[in-house]
Amino acid sequence: MHISTLPCTLCLVRHGETDWNVSHRIQGQTDTPLNGNGLEQARMAARFLKAFAFHAAYSSDLERARATAERILNGRGLELQTDARLRERCYGLFQTLLYSEAEAQYPEVYARYRSRNPDCDLNGGESLRTLATRVQECLAQIATNHPGQQVLIVTHGGVLDVVYRLATGLPLEAPRDFLISNAAVSVVRGDGQVWQLERWNDTPDFDALDDDT
Repeated sequence: MHISTLPCTLCLVRHGETDWNVSHRIQGQTDTPLNGNGLEQARMAARFLKAFAFHAAYSSDLERARATAERILNGRGLELQTDARLRERCYGLFQTLLYSEAEAQYPEVYARYRSRNPDCDLNGGESLRTLATRVQECLAQIATNHPGQQVLIVTHGGVLDVVYRLATGLPLEAPRDFLISNAAVSVVRGDGQVWQLERWNDTPDFDALDDDT
């Protein structure tokens, strides 16, 4: 793939809250909707990002990401492009279970998952290594298609975990010591091969935005 010499700026947003986020149920690629709070978070993210000029917009094809992106883009006249490579990690036999249920029912697999074994595929799901490969390929293609432009991407926590590691060099197996909040905004800049972190997990100041006239 050709790598552009003009860097692309990616503005990445995690989807708004779902009921499964609240109950600590593992969503993975299960298609769950935003809850009421998640819809409000998406609205606030839209206001937070109103000064950002986007040349293109992409989201995961799962409803919670797509609905968040649609609210951010409301009134902008920009077409939303969905890409399955921006989906959450497939959690295999863990999907639809509470984290506590996954640990109780599959203790050995859960221990490998918690240790961030990069080749653990959760018995039919995706390994961290496989996830990282598809995310890296997707971002490289977006950067190639949009040199010198600013692009909105709405996606999921697992994808954003990979993005942070690509931009900072933190290994896949290293513990996560950074936040990935619902509807938070992060920005990376790069040429599709090398990425630099510009801001991470900025969350809208709801009170300030509510007071904004």
